[in-house]
Amino acid sequence: VDDNPSQYRIMLSGTVKSPKISFDPILLMLIPVPLGMKTETTVNIIPQDYLRQSRIRVELPELDSEYGDRICPFSVEFPNGQDIFVLSDGTNVQLICHVGFSSSRPVSCLENIFFIDEDEN
Repeated sequence: VDDNPSQYRIMLSGTVKSPKISFDPILLMLIPVPLGMKTETTVNIIPQDYLRQSRIRVELPELDSEYGDRICPFSVEFPNGQDIFVLSDGTNVQLICHVGFSSSRPVSCLENIFFIDEDEN
């Protein structure tokens, strides 16, 4: 290569995979409970194609109550932490999340809870 003026051509190809998360179950329907009581269910968060550790944050919806104020009856807990880890074989560790609901006022709603990684995905 050093003394030979020949040209060499290298072609590279690849696939870019964007990190994403999926949920099991994909939809929650929390059972009705008496006022002030908490209902809770477990959601498995399944990260895919994360190449480095990332932390999940949660945005919970606020609701307008019939009394004119805003309440946040939802809660989220991560018993094993909120970090997405990458194993040595490149797979990501599943996260466990407990989603709860409790309200001292009558509420019925259909809302989204947003789970966002460090890259705002």
